[in-house]
Amino acid sequence: MTKQREADEAAIRERIGSIVEGLRAKDLDALGRLYAEDVVSFDVEPPLQHVGVAAKLKNWANVFAVFAAVDYELRDLRLTVDETVAFGHAFGRLSGRLKNGAVTEGMWVRATFCLVKSAGEWRIAHDQVSVPFDIATGKGVADLRP
Repeated sequence: MTKQREADEAAIRERIGSIVEGLRAKDLDALGRLYAEDVVSFDVEPPLQHVGVAAKLKNWANVFAVFAAVDYELRDLRLTVDETVAFGHAFGRLSGRLKNGAVTEGMWVRATFCLVKSAGEWRIAHDQVSVPFDIATGKGVADLRP
């Protein structure tokens, strides 16, 4: 691995780690700086896609409206990095204390990140979060763990 590729991978890991920090701090401004302006997000909330930073941040605002305290854990992040494009996948879990006082452990989801490098900075251009489903019932399977 070249020195530049090592530096890029470290920068991407830091950027994705900033998602965790931004969620825990409930900081929409910090989260917004992580995404490309035209980010396309395939999130767990309808509709099928959310286009643009404002749409992505609306999803996080919806989370913050329900949670008094947010925690987010990311496991097993694997990256493939080229000069201006990178992608990665991991398992993520949103948990915390709801505004009604209940504590939730959340559920593990599959997360994919696609990033582009522009003007020397990596930004998330696409992300996707998914939950496996049981084909027989058509229902999501939310109790799996990595």
